[in-house]
Amino acid sequence: MTEKMRKKLITALKFIISAALIYFIFTKIDLQDVLQTLRKSDPLYLILALVFFVLSKGLAALRLNLYFHQIGAKITQMSNLKLYLQGMFYNLFLPGGIGGDAYKGYVIQKEYKTGTKKVVSVLLLDRLSGMLLLFLYACVLALISTNPFFNGIMGLIIAAIPLSLVVFWWMNWKFFSYTLPIFLKSISYSALVQLAQLICVLCILQSLSITLDVIEYLFVFLISSIVSVIPLTIGGIGSREVTFLYGAKWLGLDASTSIGISFTFFLITALISLMGIVYHFRKPELKTI
Repeated sequence: MTEKMRKKLITALKFIISAALIYFIFTKIDLQDVLQTLRKSDPLYLILALVFFVLSKGLAALRLNLYFHQIGAKITQMSNLKLYLQGMFYNLFLPGGIGGDAYKGYVIQKEYKTGTKKVVSVLLLDRLSGMLLLFLYACVLALISTNPFFNGIMGLIIAAIPLSLVVFWWMNWKFFSYTLPIFLKSISYSALVQLAQLICVLCILQSLSITLDVIEYLFVFLISSIVSVIPLTIGGIGSREVTFLYGAKWLGLDASTSIGISFTFFLITALISLMGIVYHFRKPELKTI
């Protein structure tokens, strides 16, 4: 099987999985209930949600540029922002043949000759750094939640917080020692990225007039963000919604409201990602500091 054929098959499989998950979701809930939830949304809070989502992506781009600079790719912040937005567009709208991370890695290696292994490593670390903070925030929300679902596992959650930090630091020290000088900075950026996304979702909750079980909805969002990173579907479509569906079931939340939150977040993501189409047709010039 050729590489081109393999990529086409993977893309087709992702489409099938996404479609199957979406179909499964709407066999479990009433679409009209979801639409009714979305119709009640307050546009002012949706605009605020959009602002904080953009802020989160700007901070994420800055974090990635920390890693690029550490391996010798001294790209300017503006060039990196354009490349990051282009990557977001590829991740969501041009899946399969070319992914956002793969494209960014290709461009950086072609321009700066930093070594393919190092480029792939920092792209991986960038993702893992973000997932680490998603996990840590989820642990904190679980600790302050009064939902009985978390009863009996509080000790495990408390232990998981320092353990995950130590494991991530050890992985950096053992396999990617050249990134240790920016370890604390990258973690700090990740904390701000995920905090901005949490505020984004808080604004979505406010727009939908959701005032009960806020901690639990935020917890499910963080878990769904971790799940959506797994490359089984197109841009996380379906996997995030299924996580919200089962999260609602386990935590006693309203399923239609949960799916409404997920869809609203996806629409915001799609809107911002679509802006990257500009740099698909007019490739950004990579400037060096």
